[in-house]
Amino acid sequence: MSFFESFRATRWLRTLNLVLQAILFTTFCGGLNYLALHYPSRFDLTSSRRYSLSPETLSYLRNLQRPVQIVVTVTEEQDTQVFADIRSLLKEYANAAAANEAGGRLAIEYLDIYQNRRKAEQYGIEQSNPLILFLSGDQRRVVTAGDLYRVVGSEKKDFRGEQAFTAAILDVSSPERKKIYFLTGHGEYRIDKVDPRNGLSALADELRLRNFAVDTLDVSFRRKVPEDAALVIVTAPQSVEPFVQEQLRQYLSNRAGRVILMLAPGLPHGLDDLLYDWGVMVDDDVIYDTSPEDVTEEGDLKIRCFAENHPIVQSLVDRQIALRVGPSRSVRPEPGRAQGSGLTLTTLAATSATAWGERSYRLRQTPVYNEGVDIKGIAQMEPKNRLGLAVASERVQARGNLPFSVRGGRLVVFGTADLVTNNRLQGAQGNYNLFFNAINWTVDRDTQLNLPPRPIEKFQLALSQQELLRLRYCLLLLVPGIAALLGIMVYWTRRS
Repeated sequence: MSFFESFRATRWLRTLNLVLQAILFTTFCGGLNYLALHYPSRFDLTSSRRYSLSPETLSYLRNLQRPVQIVVTVTEEQDTQVFADIRSLLKEYANAAAANEAGGRLAIEYLDIYQNRRKAEQYGIEQSNPLILFLSGDQRRVVTAGDLYRVVGSEKKDFRGEQAFTAAILDVSSPERKKIYFLTGHGEYRIDKVDPRNGLSALADELRLRNFAVDTLDVSFRRKVPEDAALVIVTAPQSVEPFVQEQLRQYLSNRAGRVILMLAPGLPHGLDDLLYDWGVMVDDDVIYDTSPEDVTEEGDLKIRCFAENHPIVQSLVDRQIALRVGPSRSVRPEPGRAQGSGLTLTTLAATSATAWGERSYRLRQTPVYNEGVDIKGIAQMEPKNRLGLAVASERVQARGNLPFSVRGGRLVVFGTADLVTNNRLQGAQGNYNLFFNAINWTVDRDTQLNLPPRPIEKFQLALSQQELLRLRYCLLLLVPGIAALLGIMVYWTRRS
């Protein structure tokens, strides 16, 4: 009998097989743990993306340069639901900041101010109300539990924690805040007005929340655009005088300035020379559309046609979000103007192919398209056979003997002024995204802006007495009966 046929050899082979299996299993588990530690990957399978941060927040955390410390004084005993929402959201921030290539980090600490009063005094926390404190250097900002929810009546509707936390991180981590001026003195919409139809108070609050400084600008009084202006916004101007127009032109061209124009239909704006310099045509018309799919019951236009691969509208394209626009005039690039002028012109949003620009809107008659009089989309210009509602113009050109191009000014022109009024901004997610994307693009904060509130999902199971009785019998009898039946079948099979 050979060695391999003996009992001892068989026993050694079995032992070696078991050892190899143990080594293989240990190596497999170790490899999985190594991959999980060094190459983690997480998937959010919820319909509302509850456990995912927005692209805007991820971009800010990726470029975070200064460390930020977050101190949470909300405890589980005070409010279980609020504490769970905060803790879950901050876990997402910690995971995103861990992959920060710039070296910025978030330090998160949960502090019970009653049990650790000395540390609370070191942070300067004196009030007993639950709060979240954001610290970076000598800058600090407080977010209260009441800032985290939109409450209707006594019921919490939306969780706005990401919006509040990202704004606080931007605020304390940025030593300087970019300043946005709103032009005044020509009948423009005002940021201190709360009127729902022509007030911009909600817009001003949103800009401050995003770490912008906001102020008004009367060029006739100051005689120039201030040096600290990162952006000038003009909403529904009426007959801007030539001196003010010239100051805006110099700001755009000579200082690589940034301007957003929102021109209301039916109002003479007085900015024709500025628009000509930047290759933008604004027609004196009002857009109408006969397609029921592109007009709401209130008569607003539903805009679904957007430019491809432009940061201002990319989030609307990706998420298939439509704009809701009131009365608007058509805006389009001047044909052939971009060639050789250093201008890059893009029609950001356009109507459907059935829309036209009514020139006889002042006659107050039923609008009907008149060929040769009214304005239609051109088949030779993109988007084909459609009227533009918003155009972006950027000047990029070589200067002097520099071997590379230097970016100049940026201009965004909207054919409507009510896009971000108080009632529009809060009621249409597309309008919200579009305008704040335009602000980010003009001030060189080229990130996708999308911080919608997270809906609070509630599920309630309502059963009648009969349904509840059936469920009880199923749990008490059906499930154990199935298990017993399977056991009997196994016993009978083995016995046979």
